[in-house]
Amino acid sequence: MAGEEGGRSGSSPATGPGPDTGAGAGAAGGEAGGGSGYDSKCIFCRITHGEEPGTELLPCEHEDLVCFRDIRPGAPHHYLVVPKIHFGNCKTLKREHIPLVERMMAAGKNILQRNQFTDLNDIRMGFHRPPFCSVDHLHLHVLAPASRLGFVSRMVYRRSSYWFVTAEQLMERLKA
Repeated sequence: MAGEEGGRSGSSPATGPGPDTGAGAGAAGGEAGGGSGYDSKCIFCRITHGEEPGTELLPCEHEDLVCFRDIRPGAPHHYLVVPKIHFGNCKTLKREHIPLVERMMAAGKNILQRNQFTDLNDIRMGFHRPPFCSVDHLHLHVLAPASRLGFVSRMVYRRSSYWFVTAEQLMERLKA
């Protein structure tokens, strides 16, 4: 889907929603399962490990996450918050991943504030649902101001759609 860095990395078995391999699971916050460590074929794994020099990593207060600008921004502020441990996508998450999603949301709000965007009532944060993920590595889209999304961005990052789930909707599902 528009807005992610690089191409789809789903060709590696480690990128799918399969069982946890155990490598790197339980990073800061104690999540169990879902993470499979590092996949060298995944562009986001390479970015999170500093192997893509063309991508500027922005300050992030959580050691298990990285933040960077989306290469195809859908709003004046469009950032991605990505776990360093490889998680396939939002559908692979379970109740025990709630702290991870909460940290991702907090990091997204923080990066907006660091970039002088303070109206946190005018933001859109969420995840693309498979098969609409262009990179099969969990990542939170942080867009602001939501009121200035263009026509295409309003469709791509549309609430309650088959292809996009807001962070709040995902949290409700995980808590259910």
